[in-house]
Amino acid sequence: MNRVRNSDETSYMQIYRRIKRDIVDKIYPYNSKIPSKRTIASEFGVSVITVEHAYDLLCDEGYIRSVQRSGYFVDFKSTDGFSSFPDKEPSAIFSNTTYENEASSFGFPSTVLCKTMRKVITNREEDILQKSPNSGTLELRESIARYLARNKDIRVDPSRIVVGSGAEYLYNLIASLIGRGTKVALEDPSYDKISRVYDSFGISCDFLPMTKDGIKSSSLKATDAKVLHISPFRSYPSGISASASKRHEYIRWADERSGLIIEDDYESEFSVLGKPVETLFSMADNDNVIYLNTFSKTISPALRVGYMVLPENLLWLFNEQLGFYSCTVPTFEQLVLSELLSGGAFERHINRVRRKIRSSLPT
Repeated sequence: MNRVRNSDETSYMQIYRRIKRDIVDKIYPYNSKIPSKRTIASEFGVSVITVEHAYDLLCDEGYIRSVQRSGYFVDFKSTDGFSSFPDKEPSAIFSNTTYENEASSFGFPSTVLCKTMRKVITNREEDILQKSPNSGTLELRESIARYLARNKDIRVDPSRIVVGSGAEYLYNLIASLIGRGTKVALEDPSYDKISRVYDSFGISCDFLPMTKDGIKSSSLKATDAKVLHISPFRSYPSGISASASKRHEYIRWADERSGLIIEDDYESEFSVLGKPVETLFSMADNDNVIYLNTFSKTISPALRVGYMVLPENLLWLFNEQLGFYSCTVPTFEQLVLSELLSGGAFERHINRVRRKIRSSLPT
């Protein structure tokens, strides 16, 4: 009997990971029926509600689908990367307006931010006048690294984290790193400023049309680009989220052509899943993903702070070619962010917003 093991991880997460691994390893092939909730509950010695929570997560991510009165079936194709949904034009994609309105209506509490600022000014009076290291203060990078490990299943040394004044600044650094003459594949539609930054560096863009679960597979296969810039959690402005099959397809695409993925994890903090969001960075085995995120949506667009996590094999090249650039975020703001992250205020706000979004969504 596969009892749930003693672990810091919750029972439903252990079951989730076990079933997910079996699906990816083809123990449960595409379109096959997986064991019922009662069967798994008996096998693992847990309640049916615990198994239901695990199955809900697998459904949300696109690994399985629920068929009324028939049970749960595998919706993940490990061989070709296509989900069970046929390609459709973006006009057929569901509206994401409800989610967008809910997420944008819960701003970070100004009282908490002001209190944190006063605390930093009082306790770190001398530190806030110091020049920041070029990649950002070690304190903030360590706080980000711990946050990513807790919430994204991304476990990296702080030396691989680079702090900068928002996504557009980081786009510039990435463009400098990959170099003139490179071709980058982008989602179509995508955030307009991404292509404008690449164009300004002499980098050509190949726009790949979207379907309801991500980039159209035939277009992804046809492009001769070796760099893929995507927002798999929630592409802007379409609101499309990449399915589990599509995420694996993106990773295989990069592996097969020794390519690079730039993962723009826009808005993922407001996921209503009860687990860390599955990032391409955490899924990839070949150290070929640059992870990108900002605090613009979670705290305020006026706080121009973002960060990226570099693959180990690009760290030396980045430091050699671009490490001389000074950090564009004031030390004071970095110390305030570090306090919000390490003190728990940031995650309490995120969890509060998630609960409100979850309660407002149709059942």
